[in-house]
Amino acid sequence: MKLLKYFPTALVISSLFFFATSALADHHMAKAIKVNSAKLSILTNAKGMTLYTFDKDQKGKSNCSGGCAKKWPPFLATNTSKGEGKFTVINRADGTKQWAYKSQPLYFWFKDKKQGDVTGDGVKGVWHVARP
Repeated sequence: MKLLKYFPTALVISSLFFFATSALADHHMAKAIKVNSAKLSILTNAKGMTLYTFDKDQKGKSNCSGGCAKKWPPFLATNTSKGEGKFTVINRADGTKQWAYKSQPLYFWFKDKKQGDVTGDGVKGVWHVARP
């Protein structure tokens, strides 16, 4: 698992981790991506969309459901997804599975529309971009 060299200009997407064969079949989480610039280092999904963490979550447990999950869709995993390294799969209260990084559940923000958007960072002081 080798990181590509950082490029100090504009956002550049480089591979951070490749998952075990079973996870590679999961098109939602074929790899986690690290986005780099001179001042920004965040985690995104394979499509380049920013991932977030929620301060009110507990390690390995999501506390965002219902209306919260409509604005902050969980980064869902499949039933056959397997974590690797710092990436794990947790069980949500509704029976679905969700990706977590360092035991922190990962989410998207419904207002982010394109790669590199980080409009959810700091929302209500409890939502933050996920950082490696």
